[in-house]
Amino acid sequence: MDRKLAYNIGYIVIAFSIIAVLQFWAAQRDVAEISYTDLNRLVTEQKIKAAIVTETTVRGEFNEPQDGRRFFVMQRVDPAMAEKLSSAGIKVSGGTDSTTLTALLSWAFPLLIMFGVWAFLFRGFADRQGGLIGIGKSKAKVYMERQTGVSFDDVAGVDEAKDELKEIVFFLKDQKKYGRLGARVPKGILLVGPPGTGKTLMARAVAGEAGVPFFSISGSEFVEMFVGVGAARVRDLFQQARQSVPCIIFIDELDALGRARSPFAGYGGGDEKEQTLNQLLSELDGFDPSVGIVLLAATNRPEILDPALLRAGRFDRQVILDRPDRKGREQILAIYMPKITIGPDVLPSEVAAMTPGFTGADLANLVNEAAIVATRRKAEMVCMTDFTNAVERIVAGSERRSRLLKPQERERVAYHEMGHALIATMLPGADPVQKVSIIPRSIGALGYTMQRPTEDRFLITANELRERMVILLGGRAAEDLIFEEISTGAADDLAKVTDIARQCVTQFGMSSAVGQAVLEHRNLQWLPEGQNFGRQKDYSDETSREVDLTVRSMINEAFISAKAILKEHRNDLEAGAKLLIEKETITPEDFPPLIRRESHPTPGGQGTGARRTPQLATPQVLKDHSRPADRDT
Repeated sequence: MDRKLAYNIGYIVIAFSIIAVLQFWAAQRDVAEISYTDLNRLVTEQKIKAAIVTETTVRGEFNEPQDGRRFFVMQRVDPAMAEKLSSAGIKVSGGTDSTTLTALLSWAFPLLIMFGVWAFLFRGFADRQGGLIGIGKSKAKVYMERQTGVSFDDVAGVDEAKDELKEIVFFLKDQKKYGRLGARVPKGILLVGPPGTGKTLMARAVAGEAGVPFFSISGSEFVEMFVGVGAARVRDLFQQARQSVPCIIFIDELDALGRARSPFAGYGGGDEKEQTLNQLLSELDGFDPSVGIVLLAATNRPEILDPALLRAGRFDRQVILDRPDRKGREQILAIYMPKITIGPDVLPSEVAAMTPGFTGADLANLVNEAAIVATRRKAEMVCMTDFTNAVERIVAGSERRSRLLKPQERERVAYHEMGHALIATMLPGADPVQKVSIIPRSIGALGYTMQRPTEDRFLITANELRERMVILLGGRAAEDLIFEEISTGAADDLAKVTDIARQCVTQFGMSSAVGQAVLEHRNLQWLPEGQNFGRQKDYSDETSREVDLTVRSMINEAFISAKAILKEHRNDLEAGAKLLIEKETITPEDFPPLIRRESHPTPGGQGTGARRTPQLATPQVLKDHSRPADRDT
């Protein structure tokens, strides 16, 4: 019988038992136990309404309640003996013979019932909640080979990481052959990468390929409100693993458990987490990997882990699962696309080309969103236009046609977006324009310009960064040129252009005034750019002033360049804005001046190469005209 069904049946039986006991107790409260003498008196006084005589008892009902009770009961006695004793003035009562066995059962039986009910309830609670007795037990979920349901065929886009983890599978399948030259499997393997790249999926694929028990637990499940619980659960987890060798232990979100220890932890209540971490370090030193226990862990914040956890002999190897390249994205899409009904015009290669920077989770969400878009329009299959709309929905948000703009606002937004699009078309190093729209989006943008990267890029030059700044300021330059007045619509553009200029000066060494020195560091390498809180400032006030002046100078030069380009192509700017007001959304096919052609380079030299930053690796969407109350970018 299923365990959950058995618990439900037990609860029902207990409930009915409790109800029956309560009813019996309530009935007994209304029954008075009287003597033979009292019965004779009540009969003489005509206070008995009815009576039932059995072999051992006399039961009946009073005419009126006596001392609050309506019924009576009396043990039956011999009438002759009772009459003889009563005539002598002796009070006569009935009774039964009691044996040791009946007395024992009368006490033991209720106790046994209470103990059984208590044990049943407590066991179910302990199994599901841990209880006080099971509080130190590990909460790891154990999966067998067939239960994981994942193999290496289900993981795509991370071929290098897959090759490294295949060694673990070979070791677990044939330990003697793997160690014939004296090699040993790494004790611990840390899967590192941005969120959504498939770290947990990869760990389950390793267990599925190896066909061994898979202990899966999150780092946060080790820590509880009780002192010592985390360390106890670590000990119990490894004890369970030793009883199931060969096996795999997988700790997800290791940063919740292995955060670097602080010298002030004893003053801030951090002792419990340190005890848990110390116990994990001890267990890593204490187990022999040759017995067949492999520890896998995953994190997207390796920079905050304790150095003692990452040293050789504990987590010997770090496997990087980065965002997939174009070929990897195509492989991932080939896994998810067969799950929906796609049209003949949908090719994984084309979808992969317009999704640079997407992770595996992003691509899975993209396929689902495309299917939703096709379902909404009552189509028989998912077409390429559905994937295009899904990309826009993910990157720019959903359309909000209910937001009505004044004619003056629509005109300003149209010129703003056309300024972005024209400059992106004129500059040779910019990505081509895919679409321009003045339909408000759910993220608070009143319009957007989408550029589609033609290829994955991992380096960008100083001149290309300057071009990016010119494009970002193209919207404000168009407003200044046409209306001779700027608005708050470029707030998001200004934030981005300021960030790029500051990175050029403080991180990439692209300023001759400041020099080729790294002045600011970003340590949270796997988090999105907007979540890298704070910068480490370790330079003088004079240098800080020089940085501010250089950043301001670069932004001003970019604005002047943008305005000069738009002034030269003012006719195209006005024609494109009028067409955009009329159609709301246009593509290069609708407006030929947006088709790529040779044009003006931006001021400045070619510059030196720099590592491409994360926010520059994704499809570029310029989201403009965010109202102050609705900004969410």
